[in-house]
Amino acid sequence: MKEYVRTILDYPVKGIQFRDITTLLQDAGHFKQVIDEMTEPWKNTAIDAVLSIESRGFIMAGAIAYNIGAAFVPLRKPDKLPGETYKVSYTLEYGSTEMHIHKDALDNHKNLLIIDDLLATGGTALASVDLIEKFDNKNIVGAGFIINLPDLNGDKKLQERGINIHSLMDF
Repeated sequence: MKEYVRTILDYPVKGIQFRDITTLLQDAGHFKQVIDEMTEPWKNTAIDAVLSIESRGFIMAGAIAYNIGAAFVPLRKPDKLPGETYKVSYTLEYGSTEMHIHKDALDNHKNLLIIDDLLATGGTALASVDLIEKFDNKNIVGAGFIINLPDLNGDKKLQERGINIHSLMDF
């Protein structure tokens, strides 16, 4: 599948090699394969909710949640959720932002899975962990990604926090 991921140089800023998954997902067979392979490691794990990071993570997370019979909980950018939220600020390779979750989003959900499209420096994934830690008695069973960029050490940072990760491919 790696051959179907397009690399766009200097996007969104100079020096970044953007890994574009749209070229992978635009084929129905590849999309099904991505969802099946991202679901597989978690099929026999008790998961109450799949949390996903806006916006490309939503593409996979809803289908994975459906496959394992779990709820879907979005982690959103500022001013996207209408109710009362918890928030964390974090930095990306090329800027900073906030992530929000409704304060009642994890009611009745203990075992959580985080899904996103790409793991780079780990900033976004670690922010989602920090956001979940604002709730009492939650268990992050793991985090899944299409792409891991191991040279940027995001995987190591998550593992140091005790998060089990699975990715479909490394770049």
